[in-house]
Amino acid sequence: MKLFGLVQRLLTFRNLRTRLTLLYMGLFGLALIFSAVAVVTAVTSSARHMVRDEMTSAGAVYGQLWEARSAQLRQGAAVLAQDYGFREAVATDDAPTVRSALDNLRARQGVDGALILGVDGYATSTGVTPDEAALDALFKGLDSGGLESGVLTIGGQPFQVVAAPVNAPVLIGWVVFAERLDAVQMRNLERLSAIPLSAAVVLNPSQASMGQPVTVETGEGPSMQLAHALPSFDPTARAALVLTYPLHRAMKAYDSLFLWLTAIGAAGLALLMGGTWILSRGLTKPITALDAAVHRLQQGEYVEAPVTSADEIGRLATSFNVMIGDLKDREARLTHMALHDQETGLPNRLSLERQAGGHADAWVVLFGVDRFEVVRNAIGYDSMGRLLAVLGARLSALADGAPMARVGAGALGLVIIAKNKAEALEAAEHLAAAAQAPINVNGAPVDIALTAGVAGHGAAGSDLTSPVDRAAIALDQARAARRTAGAFDEVAYGDPAGNLSLISELMTALADGEVSLAYQPKYDFRAQGITGVEALMRWTHPRRGAVSPDLFIGMAEETGHIRPLTEWAIRRAIEDQKTMAAAGHVLTVSVNISGRLLSDESFADFAVNEVATSGADLCFEITETAVMDNPEMALRIVDRFADAGISVSLDDYGSGLSSLAYLKRIRADELKIDKSFILGLDNSARDGLLVKSTIDLAHGLGLKVTAEGVETPTALALLRGMGCDLAQGYLIGRPVAMTALLDRLAAPAEEPRAAIR
Repeated sequence: MKLFGLVQRLLTFRNLRTRLTLLYMGLFGLALIFSAVAVVTAVTSSARHMVRDEMTSAGAVYGQLWEARSAQLRQGAAVLAQDYGFREAVATDDAPTVRSALDNLRARQGVDGALILGVDGYATSTGVTPDEAALDALFKGLDSGGLESGVLTIGGQPFQVVAAPVNAPVLIGWVVFAERLDAVQMRNLERLSAIPLSAAVVLNPSQASMGQPVTVETGEGPSMQLAHALPSFDPTARAALVLTYPLHRAMKAYDSLFLWLTAIGAAGLALLMGGTWILSRGLTKPITALDAAVHRLQQGEYVEAPVTSADEIGRLATSFNVMIGDLKDREARLTHMALHDQETGLPNRLSLERQAGGHADAWVVLFGVDRFEVVRNAIGYDSMGRLLAVLGARLSALADGAPMARVGAGALGLVIIAKNKAEALEAAEHLAAAAQAPINVNGAPVDIALTAGVAGHGAAGSDLTSPVDRAAIALDQARAARRTAGAFDEVAYGDPAGNLSLISELMTALADGEVSLAYQPKYDFRAQGITGVEALMRWTHPRRGAVSPDLFIGMAEETGHIRPLTEWAIRRAIEDQKTMAAAGHVLTVSVNISGRLLSDESFADFAVNEVATSGADLCFEITETAVMDNPEMALRIVDRFADAGISVSLDDYGSGLSSLAYLKRIRADELKIDKSFILGLDNSARDGLLVKSTIDLAHGLGLKVTAEGVETPTALALLRGMGCDLAQGYLIGRPVAMTALLDRLAAPAEEPRAAIR
């Protein structure tokens, strides 16, 4: 695992050249280490075998020398034991004669001590004086053990002892010679070996080394040891000749070999390092160049790598260069696709924005093809693409070669330079008019009509700064105003981004009491007083202040939140009607109902149930156009309202298509003439004629008529003369809160001109 970790660390070097050099050095070093280990192991094993063989041979030689010396001493002892005079001296216990003979023979034999041991255990000695334990062990060994030679410890030192019996004619004792086994004697033995062994007589040696060489730890380190058993007169103290040889002495002869091997390995490692460094330089140089090219590619630069060889690296560099070429081509295609419309080949919106962003006096003009979907469906998508391409080329030529871009499905745009909005708008009108000639598509002329939208850069901090976005809105504004060309109107655009959160805030406002109902009174000509009121929603926002009903009600209709808003208004109107009744004012309360709710059966269930439960006198005001959207469903729901006793009023009559067919079918109780006709009664005979005919028509159908937008006494007088039933407007009273309405109703009845202003 450690070796694997080392290899991993080597491979983490960032420089390939260094990694290769270190890797090869590491591998060569490992090979050297393995070789050195093998050599050392082989040499050590060989040395051990040699030492073992030498020690075995030395042990055999030492054994033979021991036996030879023992035989020599036994022979001398036997000669003395057979001497008649000596036997007589021993038998007669002639101690001086015995001691003299022993000294004489000891000197001739060169032994350290000699003694005569009688069968009674009495001993006469010379040279050495055995202690009682030694004599006891010697006597037992000779008398019962039958030993003639062996090791005997005298005074704590080992001696080689031999004995010969003295018979006269019976055994009367033994002649004993003792030779000290000291360091001098051991050195004499050591000199006989081919290797410098250490010899010692050891009592009770380890059984492991007995008879065969073994490795043991000594003061000189690992050593080879061999124990050669010797006969001992003391059965409790086994004796052995122990031969010891430190192994480092055997290895010392190989020091020069190891030194040469180390030198050769170091030289080889140095040569390998130098060669690998040079080789890796040639190998990594093209890789380094390729790496540099890849790095520059990462930075967005297309630089080809040099190809210096035909090997794998050269082929890799060639493939890289091919890839660079492909990337260049692909980037060019992608750039073209990013900046051009794929259907027409014209520049696209992004390209137009780039053109408009570089000049302070730049104005973007968008040309929209009127009835685009109708034309496209008639001639097909492919043909429409060709038509737009031709139209773009025509507009570009008319604009002195200005690049034309396709911004939307049916919108083309270009950038013009103008000093102000008026100049830009004039240029746009001229281009739109000049480019409206028919275009031949598939051999047939196609008539086109264009509307232009003009816009410059938005002011800093504006929510809409892109001139292209502003021009697109200007195009929509021009179409809504039915103009050929129009400039961006920021006031008319308003704040749509800020209005996105209005609906969620409106739902919260209902619960927080920010939404309320204001009531505008309705004057009855026949009763000459206020007989009804219209409930109008008001929202006071904590930050925005008063929010226009047209804004939040319109958004509620678009997002589907108009139903909870209307349900709240119905409940609030019913409660307020009860308050009015408690104050003595029985009034019909009119509530506006969105046309979207006239196709909602569950809403109809709610409304009918609320009125039936409360007994309220409500009038639902609906527009005639709402009925036209889904006539069958709307008429069925209106019938349910009528059956439940809820009055139905047709609001804003005359502002829509005013279909007499639907007017005849609707079970309405009232018709409200749109204020656009009432406001012109003072100075327009035409409006008066229309109002009079409408009143007569409504009466003919059994409907009451309410005129909205009554602001002058003249208009009020004219309506009275035309037979109008009810009047509503600022002359009668402005929409006010519930408390103000009650105060107004509590005042004495008077002419409408004195009503709440």
